[in-house]
Amino acid sequence: MEDRNPPQAGSRTNEPTSDENGTGVDRRKFVTGAIAAAGAVAAAGALAGGTAHAAPTAPAFHRSAPARRFAAGRRVAVFGGGMGGLTTAQELAERGFQVTVYERKAWGGKNRSIPVPDTGTGGRKDLPGEHGFRFFPGFYQNLPDTMSRIPLPGGGNVAQNLEAGKEVSAYYNGTKVVLPAAGSIEGTLSPESLLKFLSTGINVLGKVPAWEVGYFLQKMIAFVTSGPKRRYRQWENLSFAQFVNAQKFSKGYNELLVDMFTGTLVAAKADKANAHTMGKMAEAWVYSTLGLGGYKEPDRLLNAPTNESFIDPWMNHLRSLGVTFQIDATLERLNVQDKKIASATVRGANGTAEVQADYYVLAVPIERAVPLLNDDILAVDPGLKSLRELTTDWMNGIQIFLRQPLNLGNGHVAYAAQPWALTSINQAQFWKGTDFSRTYGNGQVKDCLSMCISAWDVPGILYGKPARECTHEEIFNEVKAQLRKAIPWGPIVINDANIHSYFIDPAITGNGTPDVKNDEPLLINLPGSWDKRPEATTAVPNLFLASDYVKADINLATMEGANEAGRKAANGILEASGVNEPPAKLFKMYLPNEFKVFYDEDDRRFDRGEANIFDLWDPVKP
Repeated sequence: MEDRNPPQAGSRTNEPTSDENGTGVDRRKFVTGAIAAAGAVAAAGALAGGTAHAAPTAPAFHRSAPARRFAAGRRVAVFGGGMGGLTTAQELAERGFQVTVYERKAWGGKNRSIPVPDTGTGGRKDLPGEHGFRFFPGFYQNLPDTMSRIPLPGGGNVAQNLEAGKEVSAYYNGTKVVLPAAGSIEGTLSPESLLKFLSTGINVLGKVPAWEVGYFLQKMIAFVTSGPKRRYRQWENLSFAQFVNAQKFSKGYNELLVDMFTGTLVAAKADKANAHTMGKMAEAWVYSTLGLGGYKEPDRLLNAPTNESFIDPWMNHLRSLGVTFQIDATLERLNVQDKKIASATVRGANGTAEVQADYYVLAVPIERAVPLLNDDILAVDPGLKSLRELTTDWMNGIQIFLRQPLNLGNGHVAYAAQPWALTSINQAQFWKGTDFSRTYGNGQVKDCLSMCISAWDVPGILYGKPARECTHEEIFNEVKAQLRKAIPWGPIVINDANIHSYFIDPAITGNGTPDVKNDEPLLINLPGSWDKRPEATTAVPNLFLASDYVKADINLATMEGANEAGRKAANGILEASGVNEPPAKLFKMYLPNEFKVFYDEDDRRFDRGEANIFDLWDPVKP
């Protein structure tokens, strides 16, 4: 049963206790254990250019970190420097653990900025590319709590770098449709009042038949009044398209309601993502729009490139807590002895080294985790075999750099009815306090239209080829053509004279050839995927998981889900170690107490094999 009494957003259970000098460092954690630091130097040499040593613990401490000492039995090796790995590192470092993070590629994982090489001149920074734009819905709670505990130089914290958009919108056949970004319920919150809010807020009449709009909204009410049994055992096993009977309705219904909801909210595909996940995201977005549950503004993003506003301050803070880092360090094998992880084989620029720790955290994405779960590990925890059944898809970004600002919407925008499921954000309007042309590039760029392509396997309108078969130039031209078709006066608004350049996520390689690959795909929540996903704590007593495939309350591969997984992994290590420290707080998504009677009744109806009480409208055209 899900918790229907949400915690206060921003609350936390562990804050560093300041010492007498106000340094923010807890003196309790300066315990003996200098031998571990000496062993760390050896491992750094083995991976980065020195001689390999047997059983090193971690690389040398960063020069700016205080000379911290750690208690025996608290060495943690985290493999993966993305959202899950860095979250685990923070939660454990705050509690006196010695943490080393190993990363094969770049800090921040999919969430990082990717500067466009050799584009900065005259002392400016390179143009800010990225894997895909950042989106921080108001219903994210775990991640903002972490951000609130990352200090900024000169005062404040990283959570204060979040900027709220004023609208979530979509372009459809030359017209703009704006979803409500604020609103209220008149009177008591009830299914009827919620339906009234949705019917007035989602104004697509004239584009979709009224009765079809009514059916779609009624399905949303059926979902929000469903109990946990129906959510996890019925809606989990249907695609969102099946849930809303997409095949029985008009083209406009599918393009503007079904696809716009899934594409705008989570950049997902309605025929692949399960109804449980999509319904939960739509529900949370509505509650955020209404200001319920302590949720913040529905649409938020950062006020600068992700590295500048988030990842770099985070790394600096972790170093100040004593966390050490090793880049260009690829985990090749977890070695099992006596049903525990005895060591990890890590490959660096100069060969391999054996890393030893008390606890090991696997924080790499699903496609890299599965090959690492060898037969020895699966013999101890056979349940991890189901990870092989999880699926990834391509959802990668393209940035179009503009000579003059272009405001297609004051928030995230979807382009309904376009085959590549495009979504975008105009960055410059939110990077307040930054003069774009003076800060980035060669002085000619004043805005970045950052886009996500979510359908790489659907033929486009220009070349008739899916994105994965197109060259870089063809992808760029195809995206332009789809934008121009979607928005009013498209060829004039998206004109070539205003386009300075473009940048495609370098994780996509071999474009236009049979060898095309994606180094950073994304987990998708297919029907039935929940039961195939593990918890953060495994049956291997010193192995923990911290990635977006771990079961999380948000039930979607997101920064929030990975952050929650990192917290769960940290809590598992705390419990296994017996350390007397408070656990990391786990926030639950909001469910209104007013609907408890409906949840309970729906559980009883589900047990009797009956439909949800609001799910009785047969989709047969009147």
